[in-house]
Amino acid sequence: MDSILKLEGLTKKYDNKPVVDHINLDIKKGEIFGLLGPNGAGKSTTMNMVCSLVKPTAGRIELFGLDTKTDMKKIKQKLGYIPQELAIHGNLKAWENVELFTSLYGIKGDKLRKAVTESLEFVGLEDKRNGFAKTFSGGMKRRLNIACAIGHKPELLIFDEPTVGIDPQSRNFILEKIKYVNRQGATVIYTSHYMEEIEAICTRIAIMDNGKIVAIGTKEELVELVTSDNNSQMTLEEVFLTLTGKKLRDYAEGEM
Repeated sequence: MDSILKLEGLTKKYDNKPVVDHINLDIKKGEIFGLLGPNGAGKSTTMNMVCSLVKPTAGRIELFGLDTKTDMKKIKQKLGYIPQELAIHGNLKAWENVELFTSLYGIKGDKLRKAVTESLEFVGLEDKRNGFAKTFSGGMKRRLNIACAIGHKPELLIFDEPTVGIDPQSRNFILEKIKYVNRQGATVIYTSHYMEEIEAICTRIAIMDNGKIVAIGTKEELVELVTSDNNSQMTLEEVFLTLTGKKLRDYAEGEM
């Protein structure tokens, strides 16, 4: 498979303290790639650097074979980013939000109207198109956030903790839609501290802790890293605990 994203020695420091520490990644076209780690591991900072929202301290980022330092304008046409923080405007209607973000990619006229309708239909909000975003539930806002990022039909979608604080039904809806867009040809990067989500949808996983990549592989490959028994029924959570010495759920829920 061709590489979609390559990170080489990517580093970000604040007050001379690394929050992302010389990480290397090679993500292939067609993957659903999971970046798993506790809050504060450096996942969001890494994705913000990939999207050129944060400037790296050191290292190189290559997307679609292009260097983000010189070719970000071309890259953005192929990239969709769903941030952890909601990027929608509460005083705009659902369709107005999607139209606003989709139009930033130069899409106009009938093509823009079609993209808005298709995006809202995709996230199950077409019947709410005239509702103001501020009146929506948490799950609906998350779905609208996704609609705003897919109108230009990106080749790579980055989901940064897209299910934080929403109900199980909305979470399952989002996970199923992620698998669907992947089947339609989009590559997906999915960051989360929810073990079960990563395990349910990702084809390959990187475990991140304290700004470093601890291990990369399929779930089966990660299990093999920590056991000599290829038939082990070890869970991904047990693998994470073995590799990092931490219980991810405790960190995710703020108990540690």
